[in-house]
Amino acid sequence: MRTKKKKIQLKEKYISKRPDYKLKILLTGSDAAEKSELITNFIKSKFKLDYKKTIGVEIFTKELEYEPGKTALLSIWDIGGEKRFEFIRSTFYKGASAALLVFDLTREETYEEIKKWLSEIKKSTGKDFPLVLIGNKLDKIEEVGFHIDRDEARAFAKKEGITYIETGTKPGELIENTFLKLARKIISNRNKN
Repeated sequence: MRTKKKKIQLKEKYISKRPDYKLKILLTGSDAAEKSELITNFIKSKFKLDYKKTIGVEIFTKELEYEPGKTALLSIWDIGGEKRFEFIRSTFYKGASAALLVFDLTREETYEEIKKWLSEIKKSTGKDFPLVLIGNKLDKIEEVGFHIDRDEARAFAKKEGITYIETGTKPGELIENTFLKLARKIISNRNKN
């Protein structure tokens, strides 16, 4: 009898509670902005040194405790930025709860592409939802010696009603906190409706 009871206790220990919410979040921007590294940092809590382009879409999931005892399952869709996939990207946007727009602070062309991504998202989703503009590679500015006008990026985000953050390529709490705040904002908006 003791063995049977012990097995039941072990089974219960490993049964995961269903998440309170399931949220689809788009991760968009140029492949050169190193979006995949941000996600690897957040999902797997490590930094990946080798760079791989996303082809089409890559989907990551992570359960996040957005308040004590409450969880949200994030489904993060890393949308490939290659031109040849533009025609199918709009299909990936359906059902999204929010979007992250990532650009490289040391490459002006990645910042210019953000405007195209924003327009595409708004056109394809037809709804107003939380957006976050992320200036990536803050830690590389000194090394590269060039960066886009960060004040212009802040002003653009403010004009569009988008949250703006800057982050580096190394692991840190900023990305974790960004996803946490984003999840809370999405859930708060849903509860109002």
